[in-house]
Amino acid sequence: MKYAVAAAALVIAASAAFVAWIVAGMAPRTEFVPYVEPKPAAEPSYLQAVYSPLHFRPAIDAATDAQCLACHREVLEDKVRAASPSGLKTDSLRAGYQETPTYAGEQDTFHRRHLVTPLAQRLMNLRCNTCHQGHEPREEAQGAAADAPPQADAGFTLRKQVNPESTCLKCHGQFPWQLMGLPGPWEAHKAAFADNCLTCHAAIRSKRHEVNYLNAAAIEQAGKEGADACFGCHGGRSWYGIAYSYPRTPWPEMPAEVPAWAKDRPTRSEARFIGGARP
Repeated sequence: MKYAVAAAALVIAASAAFVAWIVAGMAPRTEFVPYVEPKPAAEPSYLQAVYSPLHFRPAIDAATDAQCLACHREVLEDKVRAASPSGLKTDSLRAGYQETPTYAGEQDTFHRRHLVTPLAQRLMNLRCNTCHQGHEPREEAQGAAADAPPQADAGFTLRKQVNPESTCLKCHGQFPWQLMGLPGPWEAHKAAFADNCLTCHAAIRSKRHEVNYLNAAAIEQAGKEGADACFGCHGGRSWYGIAYSYPRTPWPEMPAEVPAWAKDRPTRSEARFIGGARP
């Protein structure tokens, strides 16, 4: 009898230990990570892309080219057609921008000519947000709605995503030979100045190109090699019938008297263009 009771107690104890072991195994563990079925990748949202903060101030001021080209890489991947729809061969024609000797190579697309061609790499330091300062995707007309940019906002021009008067005109305006006291257009009188802009500009308005969207040292060197590099951006590729009113940055030995045509001009470039190289 004594042995039977002991055996029964042993069985009960073993059963209790077994049940405790099972219960302990069922308890949640802190290191246990349950399996979760992965969600399918979300479909790209057009609206989220359009209203990305990068399309608006202040984010666009610090946007890098890499961020812009992540969605707009086609601006560098597109190529000029080998022939027009009417059959004209590209290699048998010359575009306006090819007329100045400083441009070398085949015809190229608009954005590539400003970002990656040899001339752009040598003389320019343009970035996407040099020209593009955002836009209102709902209505690209200032003052068209209560919540639209006011008409005084010069960040963009009607139906355009840039402001040509403050971007394109900088390098594509007319050569203002009248203001400079020349007898006529540069093309007709450049021989009288030895085809060299530095004949005069070695001492006059000698503080120039010191903005972060240009490679100032390379431009000055190119100017010493000939006037074509200078004229290319100062009338040689003019798209407009007017000249750009460049800031009249003070230079050493600058006359104290300001000419009448320069009285309303600023004396420094826009703040965003002053400083070190842009990202």
